[in-house]
Amino acid sequence: MRQRLLPLVLRIIQARDRRRLRRLERLHPGLHIDRSASTNLACARFELAPGAELRVGAGVVTERMPGALVFRIESGGSIEIGAGTWLRTECEPIYLAAFERARLRIGAGSWLSGCHLSAKTSVTLGRGAWVGPGCRVFDADQHALDAETPERRAPDELGDHDWNTTDVTILRGVRVGDHSVVGARSVVVRDVPPHSLAVGVPAEVRGPVGDRTNVR
Repeated sequence: MRQRLLPLVLRIIQARDRRRLRRLERLHPGLHIDRSASTNLACARFELAPGAELRVGAGVVTERMPGALVFRIESGGSIEIGAGTWLRTECEPIYLAAFERARLRIGAGSWLSGCHLSAKTSVTLGRGAWVGPGCRVFDADQHALDAETPERRAPDELGDHDWNTTDVTILRGVRVGDHSVVGARSVVVRDVPPHSLAVGVPAEVRGPVGDRTNVR
């Protein structure tokens, strides 16, 4: 009996989630969620200021973990999640933030798990980028250093098919080249060339990486 009822219960939950997502879109004119995206997005936390924009592409998926996915966007800021991206929250929460007039772009087919991405100017992830648990990407110092030294900001870019493993910290003004891998607990303070393995504090190139296009 329970097995027969389960599909019905799931359909009821999904229908309720769809209604919640449509209500959120009416409440926030800048919110656009593709109809093929996971209905589990209804469990996310949407902190969207007036004038904020959030676009979630086709086939984006996430787990049903209430409050484990947070979108925080200030006025004039925008976040775009590319088609087919997996926002994996079953291990740790994901926090995505775009401050005033900042942009956060996540390329199609990317995989994020338990990470924190914060844009005060621009943070861009290429296609098929991987950002693992505990990783942090900051395009700004977050605060002024002292009374004479204001907060510094510079765009970050992670290339196509990158893998930022676990507990990686990427600081402002960095570009990680296509098909590169950054080792666990590394701190990236300067550019990483394409097809490179970078490890350490600060991260330095330790070897080559081949084509990662079809790595799953």
